[in-house]
Amino acid sequence: QLFFSYFKDLVGREVTVELKNDLAIRGTLHSVDQYLNIKLENTRVVDQDKYPHMLSVRNCFIRGSVVRYVQLPPDGVDIELLHDATRREARGG
Repeated sequence: QLFFSYFKDLVGREVTVELKNDLAIRGTLHSVDQYLNIKLENTRVVDQDKYPHMLSVRNCFIRGSVVRYVQLPPDGVDIELLHDATRREARGG
């Protein structure tokens, strides 16, 4: 639940999602659910030469189980909020 609530605060911001198959997609975070399924709008592939078939894709739904990393905008990371939330999780509350 920790990351779900954190990602919900990033809706409308630009993120890069790297998939387990090495495909990285940059776009505006439209929505995220409790399974960390992600919907991106205004997408573009980071390595367009390697994935030319993805050039026409503008919106996509990414299943949470295929996500390797989500790169957040540098000004979108509230370190103190994450520290506090992880401490609460560790205490079980």
